[in-house]
Amino acid sequence: MLQVFNSNTKHLQRERAASDVEGSRKVDYLRDEVAVRLCERLLDINRHFPEVLDLGANACNIARALTIPSTTSETSVTPSTRLTNLTSADPSPTLLHRDADLPFNSLLPSHTRRILPPVDHPLPFEPQSFSAVLSSLSLHWINDLPSLLAQINRILKPDSPFIAAMLGGDSLFELRTSLQLSELDRLGGVSTHTSPLADVRDVGGLLTKAGFKLLTVDVDDIIVDYPDTFALMKDLQAMGESNAVVTRQLSAIGKDVLLASEGIYRELHGNEDGTLPATYRVIYMIGWTEGEGQQQPLPRGSGEINMKGILEGQRGGK
Repeated sequence: MLQVFNSNTKHLQRERAASDVEGSRKVDYLRDEVAVRLCERLLDINRHFPEVLDLGANACNIARALTIPSTTSETSVTPSTRLTNLTSADPSPTLLHRDADLPFNSLLPSHTRRILPPVDHPLPFEPQSFSAVLSSLSLHWINDLPSLLAQINRILKPDSPFIAAMLGGDSLFELRTSLQLSELDRLGGVSTHTSPLADVRDVGGLLTKAGFKLLTVDVDDIIVDYPDTFALMKDLQAMGESNAVVTRQLSAIGKDVLLASEGIYRELHGNEDGTLPATYRVIYMIGWTEGEGQQQPLPRGSGEINMKGILEGQRGGK
């Protein structure tokens, strides 16, 4: 298996970040917002889920979001009413248990935490254990994503959904371009400072290969304004989202490169009020395990409408 990320480095980064409890809570704004949006997608499914797994739970942001009444429907619905038991699982014990004493835990019908083995190890769950698997902002650090998706398919019951959100595409493109241009100017070359991310065009193929059906994939850009690039980098570090690519530059970025990057960032992307926007591109995906009574695509060639005739008719009418 190709090792793109150093899993041990990422584990240490997340543990170190979570050890500063108040500091890491202050930068939960992105994880909390994405968790709420993911739970809204769960509400779109008119079904009760007895056993739900939150895979890569971080600080149990999904668990917290499940207790917040939805504001997208005419009647207020709390997502936690749609499930019986939630299992929050993550390989970082410090992060997983960081908020175990907060009030939202008592608002869930039943909630357990489970420490996972290191990332890239097999999932420790029996086949067909869960009626739904959720995952929010954890999949982008997985080396072997096809294998993990296949395992998720295996632990889901038939006709059950996998609902996930991951960073992808052009996330933080403003920071990427600014660092690259500043290094080219100051050093004459480019180092790896940000992690490679999956493209939305790849996600559907990965889900299909893992055995999921009835796919839904969409993209949402969340833009956060920062006073400067140093504040952005500080928040990424406090989130435990610092670079963990195997080929990354181990030494710190030079001061001259950082200062040049700040100027380039402001020139290319800066807001009129002096703040700097950072774009987090979130890929949402839903896939279902195969099950009886599920909708199936019609056989090829069974359509009763001749698209060629329709298209030729449109051209003739112009």
